[in-house]
Amino acid sequence: QVQLVESGGGLVQPGGSLRLSCVASGIIFNVYTMGWYRQAPGKQRELVAGIGSDGTTNYPDSVKGRFTISRDNTKNTVYLQMNNLKPQDTAVYYCNARVVAVNIWGQGTQVTVSS
Repeated sequence: QVQLVESGGGLVQPGGSLRLSCVASGIIFNVYTMGWYRQAPGKQRELVAGIGSDGTTNYPDSVKGRFTISRDNTKNTVYLQMNNLKPQDTAVYYCNARVVAVNIWGQGTQVTVSS
């Protein structure tokens, strides 16, 4: 079945790091654009990192220089390395896979940045 499963979230202090993982199954992974989105309480879901099938990446200014998205097509996995985390990064982080008319979401993983 088609499924995205995120892991790696948790509680971290400001300035700390986390690496999120998303394992995809049931899709031809290498043709999909993969992305990480987040949704904080009371706010809309926003893109935090995207990576195309060709490896091209994009980030919003809010995370540029701190977050890095990568993919391993041999493992059907996309990663989000998050460094120098800030309290405003606190959110549920969602993995997304997209190709043409297909749009798939994971269940989300909570990231909390607090002292």
